[in-house]
Amino acid sequence: MFSFKGRARYFAAVLFCLAGVSQLFAQATSGTFRVEEASISDIQSAIRAGRTTCKQVVQSFLDRAKAYNGACTALLTMDGKPIPQSTGMLRAGAPVQYPTKTVAASTVFPNLDQYKGIPLELGKMITSVSDPSVQLQYGWRVGIPEAGQLNALETLNVRGERSITCKGDFDRAPSAGPLPAGAPAACEEFRKQPDALERAAELDKQYGRNPDLVKLPMYCAVFSLKDWYDAKDMRGTGGNDVNFAMDVPKFDSPDIAVLRNKGAIIYAVAAASNVTGASAAGPVKATMLTPETDLQYAPWSGQTCNPYDTARIPRGTSNGSGVSVAANLATCSICEQTSASCKGPASRNNIVNLLTTKGILMDGGITGKNSGDRAGIHCKSVKDAALVLDAIKGYKSDDIYTAIAKGIIPKEPYTSFVVPDAAVKDKPLKGVRVGIVREFMVKHTKNDVAISDQIDQEIKTVLRDKLGATLVESVDPMYPDDPSVPNITYTFRDAMAEILPHVVPEYFFRKSSTGELEFAVPGWDVRTVDYDVALSVHEAPLSDKINIRSIAKGYANPANVILADQYLRLRGDERVKDWASWVANATFKTDSERARAMNAAAVSDPRPNADAVSYLEMQSVVRMIVLKVMQENKIDVFVNPEQTTAPYLLGGALEPEVNDRGTQSCCQGFTALLGSPEVDVPAGYVTTAYDPKYVLSEDETEYIAVTGSIKTELPHPMPISMMFWAGPGSDSDVIKAASAYEAATHHRVPPPAFGPLPVSRQTSSR
Repeated sequence: MFSFKGRARYFAAVLFCLAGVSQLFAQATSGTFRVEEASISDIQSAIRAGRTTCKQVVQSFLDRAKAYNGACTALLTMDGKPIPQSTGMLRAGAPVQYPTKTVAASTVFPNLDQYKGIPLELGKMITSVSDPSVQLQYGWRVGIPEAGQLNALETLNVRGERSITCKGDFDRAPSAGPLPAGAPAACEEFRKQPDALERAAELDKQYGRNPDLVKLPMYCAVFSLKDWYDAKDMRGTGGNDVNFAMDVPKFDSPDIAVLRNKGAIIYAVAAASNVTGASAAGPVKATMLTPETDLQYAPWSGQTCNPYDTARIPRGTSNGSGVSVAANLATCSICEQTSASCKGPASRNNIVNLLTTKGILMDGGITGKNSGDRAGIHCKSVKDAALVLDAIKGYKSDDIYTAIAKGIIPKEPYTSFVVPDAAVKDKPLKGVRVGIVREFMVKHTKNDVAISDQIDQEIKTVLRDKLGATLVESVDPMYPDDPSVPNITYTFRDAMAEILPHVVPEYFFRKSSTGELEFAVPGWDVRTVDYDVALSVHEAPLSDKINIRSIAKGYANPANVILADQYLRLRGDERVKDWASWVANATFKTDSERARAMNAAAVSDPRPNADAVSYLEMQSVVRMIVLKVMQENKIDVFVNPEQTTAPYLLGGALEPEVNDRGTQSCCQGFTALLGSPEVDVPAGYVTTAYDPKYVLSEDETEYIAVTGSIKTELPHPMPISMMFWAGPGSDSDVIKAASAYEAATHHRVPPPAFGPLPVSRQTSSR
């Protein structure tokens, strides 16, 4: 809960933002349109009213990128001494300027003079293999407090800088004359594609103030996309510094193509933790060590920072997508989730994340094509996310997972399930049965307490008391029973006991790292028919280690080199043709990543690990478990905190995993495995943290993350999120409940440090 000091800081931040909102309101009433906090319908209404043009909208976002999209991290070096000035790729017309100040490694790693392990991979500047004129931050880095920059957008769709292959004059507009001598042949076709401003001008010319919103429902919505997806008019390397012969792919990823065809401006590729492609254990070993960290960056784009506190994590591999929306650098963004990559950036950056039943939207991008990989939608409201969903839902012939039963997608638009503000007074969730998932609210450490308690109060005071929902709760031995909320009568473990032995008896054969049976039960051999039968009829106990926190771990997909080689075969590059040639033409994020990539290049057996349970098989099992619990208890939707630990210091230690509570989320990988609908909604702010830290191991050969013991008053209130989810096919129920909560609370406040630009920093595009 908020302390007095925390409340004071929070309300100061709110007042600061309200001053910005007042400024926007004054400009709006005088006829000036601002993109900050504008919804999709706001943009379209302003165009129809003649208050702006699509080109002016795009230019406004470009102006914000010029102001806020620079480097925000400092290298962690052994001595912490300054380094020479260096510059990176062009963004919004100017090269990235990297900080010259560095931070001493001893501030993160204590007793460094006693360390005896493999050399740590600290920070340094390197030359890009894609463009020798570009410098890149490499290795360990930390967030700069009050940086004033975010590094959220990797590539902007601006002529001359949207490709390295066709850089500068090699991307000359056809109307400006022939290409100069030496231009790669591929640039002739590439330059025919308009950039974002040119595309906006085309729309203005064609439609003026009367866009066809039935045909073009995404008209002039300005999108970024995670760099795991392809756009046919921007560099696409999955965030990697890999030297393709032509760095722009030939085709859009499926939903990106639909967005483009429905009027969206495909404006930028968002920074993200890079696509690792293929990875495998093997004979090649790393010679440098990177301890487990909360950094999630890419070799080409670098690390994104949190707009509410640039010294703390933005979280998730889709961090640039989330930050670009949160800081008003884009209207919405397409993210990707394999574990918690969409939900994390939404939770930490005060925006909405919408994930659908697997197959309603496209898969996870260029090599993210397993059954747990899928696209998500980042917007500032549930309504906007639902509008995007309605525009792009459905089957695409180039995505096998979109071949789903027609009945899963309702005949009504998803926006019809969005609860408007005006309906809150009528208790719109009356008759809706909401299950509180206490397994995801356990207070494992001091760092879990504040958010768990705060979300508990939000559930009861808003969902139940204000909106009329009926609450029930699951049970966990580590969470005290709440006498004010009835317990469910059929638990997740009840369902597991019936379904696991019936469908996946091999699950009980799993062994721990020490070679012992992981789910052993005293008095029973869990590998036998006798145990499976007894368990399934509740005559034998289920291991205490099995619950919905642990159920999402330890499964296998086919060798990932299949997906990497398939993507590269279809891309048809003249230089990077398969994974082996990728490895030969790339700079890797870490030495460990390099070693695993080299091992994968030698893989020829496509099969999953024979000792592991199939991921796809367990996806079916977990769906059965969740749906049976919903049916037995008549539950419509589940709720819980998206994460119970406060945001970590960027470049610092992660909160250690404990009792199968992941380091990055309450339910890391769970809803990805489930392939079910999920909406994450801003739920307030946390003002305290117990920051985890590194300690040197007893043998002095490694650094280990330990939970924090010192209470820190955060310098800025940090956003938290409530997670709404359900079994596959319940997308409309999840949207209804999440939007009702949003309508009743409106917790989102834009980041104060990245407010409206002064007139002097705006570019006229009239």
